[in-house]
Amino acid sequence: MKSFLENLHDTFIVDDRWKYLTNGLKTTLLITFFAVIIGMILGFIIAIIRASHDKTGKFKILNLFAKLYLTVIRGTPVMVQLLIIYYVIFASVNIDKVFVGILAFGLNSAAYVAEIVRSGIMSIDNGQFEAGTSLGMNYSKTMVYIIIPQAFKNVLPALANECIVLLKETSVAGYIALEDLTKGGDIIRSLTYEAFLPLIAVALIYLIMVVALSSLVSRLERRLAKSDRG
Repeated sequence: MKSFLENLHDTFIVDDRWKYLTNGLKTTLLITFFAVIIGMILGFIIAIIRASHDKTGKFKILNLFAKLYLTVIRGTPVMVQLLIIYYVIFASVNIDKVFVGILAFGLNSAAYVAEIVRSGIMSIDNGQFEAGTSLGMNYSKTMVYIIIPQAFKNVLPALANECIVLLKETSVAGYIALEDLTKGGDIIRSLTYEAFLPLIAVALIYLIMVVALSSLVSRLERRLAKSDRG
């Protein structure tokens, strides 16, 4: 019976199998980074449209499309969305799987970011809009210079937590044969017929990243709390 060190050597060192994990980690971080950017930009746009409609009654058509988008995205699993985008929408196109992953996870994240930001905007007292008007600002300038900065500060911890959730959600990217971190561990498992070490290694890497990000979020929340008291 092999010792733990021998199993460790056979699982990760032989044929440089550890590279499946490092290469997969790079792919996971790449997808997460650009998906976060897409999610934030699109999410803020949708949130502004929805909040503006709720407060002014404008953008009825855009609000209708935004509500439909949110209903579909939030009502279906991200894995199914990923499969539809790759196997249905881009079925006849030779497209980079990383791009598909970025697009799928970015569009999914945008729906959740939109609702987080919208709740932040709606939580701002209407007196802030009146203050903007008294300063000679129109609705757009009031939203950009007064409302959104306050709303962003209020929901920043929630947005940071959404980034953590997105990082973990990318683990389903292997369903389109994209060699992310989880898929890298699965490839090692298929080569060695040993499931414990590669999958535990994948879990530990995710855990370390999530703990590190969670720690940053906690520090951010404490800093924001101190600034509010100050």
